[in-house]
Amino acid sequence: MAPVPPALADVRTRLARAAALAGRRPGAVTLIAVSKTQPAGAIEPLLAAGQRAFGENRVQEATAKWPALRDRYPDVALHLIGQLQSNKADEAVALADAIHSVDRPSLVAALARAMDRAGRRPACFVQVNIGEEAQKGGCALADLPALIAQARAASLPLAGLMCLPPAGLKPAPYFALLAKLARDHGLTGLSMGMSDDYDTAVMLGATHVRIGSALFGVREEPTA
Repeated sequence: MAPVPPALADVRTRLARAAALAGRRPGAVTLIAVSKTQPAGAIEPLLAAGQRAFGENRVQEATAKWPALRDRYPDVALHLIGQLQSNKADEAVALADAIHSVDRPSLVAALARAMDRAGRRPACFVQVNIGEEAQKGGCALADLPALIAQARAASLPLAGLMCLPPAGLKPAPYFALLAKLARDHGLTGLSMGMSDDYDTAVMLGATHVRIGSALFGVREEPTA
Protein backbone atom coordinates (compact mmCIF):
# COMPACT_ATOMS: atom_id res chain seq x y z
CA MET A 1 0.00 0.00 0.00
CA ALA A 2 1.26 3.49 -0.87
CA PRO A 3 2.21 6.04 1.82
CA VAL A 4 -0.78 7.80 3.35
CA PRO A 5 -1.09 11.44 2.24
CA PRO A 6 -0.65 13.77 5.24
CA ALA A 7 -4.14 15.24 4.90
CA LEU A 8 -5.73 11.78 4.96
CA ALA A 9 -3.60 10.75 7.93
CA ASP A 10 -4.68 13.87 9.81
CA VAL A 11 -8.37 13.31 9.14
CA ARG A 12 -8.11 9.66 10.19
CA THR A 13 -6.37 10.65 13.42
CA ARG A 14 -8.99 13.27 14.25
CA LEU A 15 -11.80 10.84 13.51
CA ALA A 16 -10.27 8.20 15.76
CA ARG A 17 -9.76 10.74 18.54
CA ALA A 18 -13.34 12.00 18.35
CA ALA A 19 -14.67 8.43 18.33
CA ALA A 20 -12.58 7.53 21.37
CA LEU A 21 -13.79 10.59 23.28
CA ALA A 22 -17.37 9.55 22.51
CA GLY A 23 -16.72 5.98 23.64
CA ARG A 24 -17.16 4.65 20.10
CA ARG A 25 -15.07 2.27 18.03
CA PRO A 26 -12.84 4.05 15.47
CA GLY A 27 -14.34 1.88 12.73
CA ALA A 28 -17.88 2.99 13.59
CA VAL A 29 -17.57 6.05 11.34
CA THR A 30 -17.25 5.82 7.55
CA LEU A 31 -15.03 8.50 6.07
CA ILE A 32 -16.46 9.60 2.72
CA ALA A 33 -13.84 11.50 0.73
CA VAL A 34 -15.83 14.07 -1.24
CA SER A 35 -14.16 13.97 -4.63
CA LYS A 36 -16.60 16.19 -6.56
CA THR A 37 -14.75 18.35 -9.11
CA GLN A 38 -11.50 16.53 -8.32
CA PRO A 39 -9.58 14.94 -11.21
CA ALA A 40 -8.48 11.32 -11.12
CA GLY A 41 -4.92 12.42 -10.39
CA ALA A 42 -6.00 13.97 -7.09
CA ILE A 43 -8.09 10.94 -6.12
CA GLU A 44 -5.58 8.19 -6.87
CA PRO A 45 -3.19 8.93 -3.94
CA LEU A 46 -6.09 8.36 -1.53
CA LEU A 47 -7.11 5.18 -3.32
CA ALA A 48 -3.54 3.91 -3.22
CA ALA A 49 -3.45 4.58 0.53
CA GLY A 50 -6.55 2.49 1.13
CA GLN A 51 -9.38 5.04 1.15
CA ARG A 52 -12.40 3.33 -0.37
CA ALA A 53 -15.51 5.49 0.21
CA PHE A 54 -15.91 8.53 -2.05
CA GLY A 55 -18.67 11.09 -2.53
CA GLU A 56 -19.82 12.77 -5.73
CA ASN A 57 -22.45 15.47 -6.26
CA ARG A 58 -23.42 14.95 -9.89
CA VAL A 59 -24.32 11.71 -11.62
CA GLN A 60 -22.89 12.90 -14.93
CA GLU A 61 -19.48 13.74 -13.47
CA ALA A 62 -19.32 10.50 -11.51
CA THR A 63 -20.28 8.45 -14.56
CA ALA A 64 -17.47 10.03 -16.55
CA LYS A 65 -14.83 9.70 -13.85
CA TRP A 66 -15.32 6.53 -11.86
CA PRO A 67 -15.58 3.55 -14.24
CA ALA A 68 -11.87 3.74 -15.09
CA LEU A 69 -10.90 4.20 -11.43
CA ARG A 70 -13.11 1.28 -10.41
CA ASP A 71 -11.39 -0.94 -12.95
CA ARG A 72 -8.26 -0.55 -10.82
CA TYR A 73 -10.01 -0.36 -7.43
CA PRO A 74 -13.14 -2.50 -7.72
CA ASP A 75 -13.92 -2.36 -3.99
CA VAL A 76 -14.63 1.38 -4.01
CA ALA A 77 -17.96 2.44 -2.50
CA LEU A 78 -19.42 5.44 -4.30
CA HIS A 79 -21.81 7.75 -2.44
CA LEU A 80 -24.01 10.26 -4.26
CA ILE A 81 -24.37 13.23 -1.92
CA GLY A 82 -25.77 16.01 -4.12
CA GLN A 83 -29.37 16.78 -4.96
CA LEU A 84 -30.67 14.18 -7.38
CA GLN A 85 -33.12 14.76 -10.20
CA SER A 86 -35.77 12.08 -10.58
CA ASN A 87 -34.86 11.62 -14.25
CA LYS A 88 -31.36 10.57 -13.16
CA ALA A 89 -32.63 7.78 -10.90
CA ASP A 90 -31.68 4.94 -13.26
CA GLU A 91 -28.13 6.25 -13.65
CA ALA A 92 -27.81 6.82 -9.92
CA VAL A 93 -28.96 3.31 -9.05
CA ALA A 94 -26.59 1.79 -11.61
CA LEU A 95 -23.60 3.74 -10.32
CA ALA A 96 -23.95 4.38 -6.61
CA ASP A 97 -23.60 2.22 -3.54
CA ALA A 98 -25.41 4.81 -1.44
CA ILE A 99 -27.62 7.83 -2.14
CA HIS A 100 -27.65 10.52 0.56
CA SER A 101 -30.20 12.96 -0.89
CA VAL A 102 -33.61 11.28 -0.90
CA ASP A 103 -35.82 14.25 -0.11
CA ARG A 104 -39.24 14.07 -1.81
CA PRO A 105 -41.98 11.62 -2.79
CA SER A 106 -41.31 11.83 -6.54
CA LEU A 107 -37.68 10.80 -6.02
CA VAL A 108 -38.69 7.91 -3.75
CA ALA A 109 -40.99 6.63 -6.50
CA ALA A 110 -38.36 7.09 -9.22
CA LEU A 111 -35.67 5.31 -7.19
CA ALA A 112 -38.02 2.43 -6.36
CA ARG A 113 -38.79 1.90 -10.06
CA ALA A 114 -35.12 2.18 -10.99
CA MET A 115 -34.11 -0.36 -8.32
CA ASP A 116 -36.75 -2.80 -9.48
CA ARG A 117 -35.53 -2.49 -13.08
CA ALA A 118 -31.86 -2.82 -12.18
CA GLY A 119 -32.17 -5.48 -9.50
CA ARG A 120 -29.78 -3.33 -7.48
CA ARG A 121 -30.61 -1.54 -4.24
CA PRO A 122 -28.17 1.15 -3.06
CA ALA A 123 -28.49 2.25 0.56
CA CYS A 124 -30.62 5.39 0.93
CA PHE A 125 -30.40 8.29 3.36
CA VAL A 126 -33.29 10.72 3.68
CA GLN A 127 -31.96 14.28 3.53
CA VAL A 128 -33.57 16.51 6.13
CA ASN A 129 -33.71 20.29 5.84
CA ILE A 130 -32.60 20.46 9.44
CA GLY A 131 -32.40 24.26 9.63
CA GLU A 132 -35.63 24.81 7.69
CA GLU A 133 -33.76 26.95 5.14
CA ALA A 134 -35.68 27.90 2.02
CA GLN A 135 -32.60 27.81 -0.21
CA LYS A 136 -31.56 24.29 0.75
CA GLY A 137 -32.75 20.90 -0.39
CA GLY A 138 -33.99 18.28 2.00
CA CYS A 139 -37.28 17.10 3.38
CA ALA A 140 -39.13 19.53 5.65
CA LEU A 141 -39.24 18.42 9.28
CA ALA A 142 -43.05 18.24 9.20
CA ASP A 143 -42.96 16.00 6.12
CA LEU A 144 -40.33 13.56 7.39
CA PRO A 145 -42.64 10.89 8.91
CA ALA A 146 -44.67 10.61 5.71
CA LEU A 147 -41.58 10.44 3.49
CA ILE A 148 -39.99 7.73 5.62
CA ALA A 149 -43.24 5.76 5.53
CA GLN A 150 -43.39 6.08 1.74
CA ALA A 151 -39.77 4.98 1.36
CA ARG A 152 -40.40 1.92 3.51
CA ALA A 153 -43.58 1.07 1.61
CA ALA A 154 -41.59 1.26 -1.63
CA SER A 155 -38.94 -1.10 -0.16
CA LEU A 156 -36.14 1.44 -0.41
CA PRO A 157 -33.24 0.24 1.75
CA LEU A 158 -33.26 3.07 4.28
CA ALA A 159 -29.88 3.47 5.96
CA GLY A 160 -30.58 6.64 7.90
CA LEU A 161 -30.82 10.42 7.73
CA MET A 162 -28.56 13.12 6.27
CA CYS A 163 -28.30 16.85 6.93
CA LEU A 164 -26.40 20.06 6.18
CA PRO A 165 -26.60 22.42 9.17
CA PRO A 166 -27.02 26.15 8.54
CA ALA A 167 -23.77 27.91 7.74
CA GLY A 168 -22.42 30.23 10.38
CA LEU A 169 -24.25 28.62 13.30
CA LYS A 170 -22.99 26.07 15.80
CA PRO A 171 -23.77 22.67 14.26
CA ALA A 172 -24.16 20.65 17.48
CA PRO A 173 -27.88 21.36 18.08
CA TYR A 174 -28.69 20.39 14.50
CA PHE A 175 -26.65 17.19 14.69
CA ALA A 176 -28.35 16.32 17.97
CA LEU A 177 -31.77 16.93 16.41
CA LEU A 178 -30.95 14.70 13.44
CA ALA A 179 -29.83 11.94 15.83
CA LYS A 180 -33.11 12.24 17.76
CA LEU A 181 -35.16 12.10 14.55
CA ALA A 182 -33.28 8.98 13.48
CA ARG A 183 -33.93 7.30 16.82
CA ASP A 184 -37.60 8.25 16.71
CA HIS A 185 -37.93 6.53 13.33
CA GLY A 186 -35.83 3.46 14.12
CA LEU A 187 -32.94 4.45 11.87
CA THR A 188 -29.28 4.04 12.81
CA GLY A 189 -27.35 5.81 10.03
CA LEU A 190 -26.40 9.47 10.42
CA SER A 191 -24.72 11.15 7.46
CA MET A 192 -23.57 14.42 9.00
CA GLY A 193 -20.37 16.34 9.45
CA MET A 194 -18.02 17.94 6.93
CA SER A 195 -14.50 19.34 6.98
CA ASP A 196 -15.22 22.11 9.51
CA ASP A 197 -17.34 20.17 11.98
CA TYR A 198 -16.81 16.43 11.63
CA ASP A 199 -15.32 16.09 15.14
CA THR A 200 -18.56 17.43 16.60
CA ALA A 201 -20.63 15.21 14.32
CA VAL A 202 -18.77 12.09 15.47
CA MET A 203 -19.26 13.06 19.11
CA LEU A 204 -23.01 13.25 18.43
CA GLY A 205 -23.29 9.91 16.64
CA ALA A 206 -22.38 10.40 12.99
CA THR A 207 -21.92 7.12 11.15
CA HIS A 208 -20.81 8.78 7.89
CA VAL A 209 -18.84 12.01 7.55
CA ARG A 210 -18.40 13.78 4.20
CA ILE A 211 -14.95 15.35 3.98
CA GLY A 212 -13.78 17.36 0.98
CA SER A 213 -11.53 20.38 1.56
CA ALA A 214 -9.71 18.85 4.55
CA LEU A 215 -8.53 16.09 2.21
CA PHE A 216 -8.16 17.84 -1.15
CA GLY A 217 -7.70 21.49 -0.19
CA VAL A 218 -10.02 24.32 -1.13
CA ARG A 219 -10.64 24.16 -4.84
CA GLU A 220 -10.90 27.52 -6.57
CA GLU A 221 -14.14 28.14 -8.42
CA PRO A 222 -13.56 28.73 -12.13
CA THR A 223 -13.87 32.36 -13.14
CA ALA A 224 -16.23 33.43 -15.88
